[in-house]
Amino acid sequence: MDEIQRCHWCGSDELYTKYHDEEWGKEVHDDKILFEFLILEAAQAGLSWITILRKRENYRRLFANFDAEKVAAFTQEDIERILLDVGIIRNRLKVVAAVNNAKLFLGIQKEFGSFDGYLYSFTPNGKPIDNKLTDSKLTPATSQISDAIAKDMKNRGFKFFGSTICYAYMQATGMVNDHALDCSFR
Repeated sequence: MDEIQRCHWCGSDELYTKYHDEEWGKEVHDDKILFEFLILEAAQAGLSWITILRKRENYRRLFANFDAEKVAAFTQEDIERILLDVGIIRNRLKVVAAVNNAKLFLGIQKEFGSFDGYLYSFTPNGKPIDNKLTDSKLTPATSQISDAIAKDMKNRGFKFFGSTICYAYMQATGMVNDHALDCSFR
């Protein structure tokens, strides 16, 4: 039997390997999941992804099961309640940004029909990108497309979603496949 090969970055942490094997790089077109990753990736800014994965269920609980309409309606009271919970990254700017980004997310859905439609309007022929990396250590941190999406989202008022976070988001949601060619989960 062949040995299972994974991209180098996930190491041997059980949560990280499960995420790598079951989610990372798999195409997502469901706006609810796209919103979940918008919240989680923005929370991750400046931190490691494993930190956020370990707190994911707390984010799910505190952010209305990632229901964009409910999060967009959060009040200052809701923000203060969330900031008291040690189960998440208690950064006021990030929590406020999550609520603001939810409102903007809904605006994009209205304008484009879906957030998915908006995102894929940036990719060639509206399709995911397969980088066919020979080594996962060669994974880029940004791309021209992540630059363009991040710039457009910044112009729309999104926070904590620069090009590096955007590229990680694209990888997480399968807009780009950066699994190495020798990865068993490609």
